Parts: sequence; C-alpha cells; structure tokens
Amino acid sequence: MAEYELAIHARRAVTPDGIRPATVVVRDGRIAALAAFGDAPDAARVEELPGQEILLPGLVDTHVHVDEPGRTEWEGFASATRAAAEGGVTTLIDMPLNCLPPTTTTSALRRKRPAADGRWVDVGFWGGAVPGNVGELPGLHRAGVFGFKAFLVDSGVPEFGCLGPGDLDAALAEIARLDALLIVHAEDAAVIAAAPSPAGRSYARFLASRPPAAEDTAITSLLAAAGQHRARVHVLHLASASALPAIAAARADGVRVSVETCPHYLTFCAEEIPDGATEYKCCPPIRGPAHRDGLWAGLADGLIDAVVSDHSPCPPSLKQRASGDFAAAWGGISSLQLGLPVVWTQARRRGHSLADVARWMATGPATLAGVPGKGVIAPGYDADLVAFDDAARFTVDPARLRHRHPVTPYAGRTLTGVVRHTWLRGQLATAAPTGRLLARQAEETNG
Repeated sequence: MAEYELAIHARRAVTPDGIRPATVVVRDGRIAALAAFGDAPDAARVEELPGQEILLPGLVDTHVHVDEPGRTEWEGFASATRAAAEGGVTTLIDMPLNCLPPTTTTSALRRKRPAADGRWVDVGFWGGAVPGNVGELPGLHRAGVFGFKAFLVDSGVPEFGCLGPGDLDAALAEIARLDALLIVHAEDAAVIAAAPSPAGRSYARFLASRPPAAEDTAITSLLAAAGQHRARVHVLHLASASALPAIAAARADGVRVSVETCPHYLTFCAEEIPDGATEYKCCPPIRGPAHRDGLWAGLADGLIDAVVSDHSPCPPSLKQRASGDFAAAWGGISSLQLGLPVVWTQARRRGHSLADVARWMATGPATLAGVPGKGVIAPGYDADLVAFDDAARFTVDPARLRHRHPVTPYAGRTLTGVVRHTWLRGQLATAAPTGRLLARQAEETNG
C-alpha cells in the first residue's frame, strides 16, 4: 500500500513561504508534507499541474446566504455548495437569516444541520443575535456556531429583527462573556430614515437613499460599544471607504475589530450601473470609484482582512426586473461561483499577486471565523486545494452557474482566471458530494 493517497506537483503553489514550486503530499485528507517539485513520494495517485496552472488553498467564504430550510426556492445547500465547489470554494459559513426559522435558537440550528450535511463542500454556521434572544447565545455557542450576526438596520425579513442601542449593549456584553464574535451589518437606521426614498428606476436615487454616512455612523457607534465591552466584532460587507480611518483608529486603541468587503464593491462602481438594473442592488450599495479605490487600498495595507461573496440569492421575480424599481427589488448579489476570477481580474490590474488573493479569500476568512484546518497550503491543514489557470479568460454565461437562479450582474462580463479542479480533503470536490459539517472548536467553558 502506498504511503500517501495523493501527490500534486505544482510549478507554482501559494504557500506560507510565498509562491514557489512544490509537491503537496496528502495523507488521510490532510497535507502531510510540502516536498520539492521534483520529488517522487510513494502516493497512490500522482497529478502534475500544467505549467499555466497555480495551486491555491481552497477558498473559505464566510458570508453565504443558503436560505434552507424555509426558503429553499431561493437557494439550497445542494445548489449552493455545488456552485462553491465549481468556484474553488471548499468551505462556506452559512448566514442565519433568510432561512425559516432563522438560526437564532439551538432548535433552529438542529433543524438546519441535516440539510447541509454531506454536500459538495464543508459547511459551518453563524448564529443570529436579535432582540430578545440573548439567552440563546450560550447554547448556540456551545453548539459550535462560529459567531453571531446582527443588523443595526432593518434586515429585510421580519423574522430577523435589528438591534437598537440597548439590544446591542446586551448582546455585546454576552459576546464578551463568551469570548465570541459578533459580525455586524452596520448601517444606521436614523441616517437612512432621513435620506431620500429609493423608489423608482434611478440607481443614483437608490444610492442616495443609503449614503456613506449610514455606514460610517453605524461603524463608529459599533466600535465605541465594542471598546466599552471589550468584545470582538467584525464589520460585514464594507462599501464605504470613508469608514476606514475610524476602524484604523479603533484598532490602534485596542478594539478587536476585523473587516471584510466583497467582490462587487471591488469591481463595479455606481456610475456604471444602468437605471432599472436591479441585479446590482445590494445593501449597502455599490458606491463610486473613490470608495472602490479606497477599499483596494484598505486591502493593500491590511486594514481589510477578507474578501467574501455575500452571496444573497432570490427568485428572479423578486429582483423586479420588469419594473426596475430599486425600492421593491430584493437586495443581494449572487456570486458564489465567480468570486475568485472576479477578484483576480481586478487584483492583477492593480499589481497584486495570487498570494494576496489567497490571503484575502482563504487564509483571512478562515482566521477571522476561527475555522480549523482551512485556508493554507501547509502540513497539518486539510488538503483543500484549487488548480487555477490564472491567464485563461472566459465570458460569464449565467446558464453555466450552479446556484439555483442564474441571475447575476456579472452576466456577459469577461473575466481572467479559470478554476480547473477543486479538491476537498484530497478528493475532487466535483466528483461526488463529500462535504462535512464544521463547528467552532471550543476553547473555553464560559457558556
């Protein structure tokens, strides 16, 4: 019997030591060693990547709305995880809302787990922090959720309420006691209430209805509360680059805060979005080029920790394409399968390497959520790997997307970079569904 189950020879591999030739050797689904490119380990299967392909760690997407159970007609674990595998994502963390019931109780988590088990990639879960459920947080924490999501503004679904100042204080106090993580949709309800109505087909009007001040104000308040409670917080889907100085100052003062942004904020800008094109609607909205450039600068200097999809699908009818009414349309962009080439297309133009992209889309998300054994090509980590042709180009055809509804603002867009193969624990992820359920590793017994 061979000593190893798989050896992959790569002329370029993204490792903790940089991009270099390597042979990745796999035993029992984990990386056993990084050998020299020319080595010939005793492996049952040996693969050599063509010279145009680079080996990346499997991506970790910590911001995915799967919507099952309850709204599986929007998206389900079978379709979402297949789309993930096709796009080089080997681990996703499911958001606690848009499913019914929302993951705000341990009983709801128990209902969700069977739907996610044994799918195309590994799946973990966020819990939800909503008004009145502080007593549920310890149980969800013990059950292995990776943290708790909260909204500071209307979530868009009535069963997942937003936290006012008193609710936020109560949640942060418990989050601090548990040494857990609160991940926050940070827009200020009062700023939005005072802004113009988004009704109609005008994208400029929709953008004005959720100004940068809504994010900036909410983030400033969140950082102050997190500092007071000494709680760890994470800012979701940052679109406003003008919030970055406050985040930098808070970090310098010792506030434990991490930040993510999304491929659509790094790619599109408001001036390019046609009126009535509701497939671009998301909250917070896609802003102007100064914000896009500022987000790239935040990634470059390490102030932004991760790039994740915020995959938030819905049936096509809810996008209101016939009317083009931004007020009535569901807000969310489906991009789970496309994130890697979308980000690489923009990153390479700005002088970034695939080591940077892997840090933002694999290592960074795994680190912020505390997902064990993921996001790095190194001994001891799961053999979650992606063969990526970083020079190949393709045009996005929605009919070839694996998520449930082929609605995407990337339709017809030419991107650079093609995922050729995805391995999950050393097995081809698209050959058969072998995904497992993941849980936060307990490090304390505070709950």
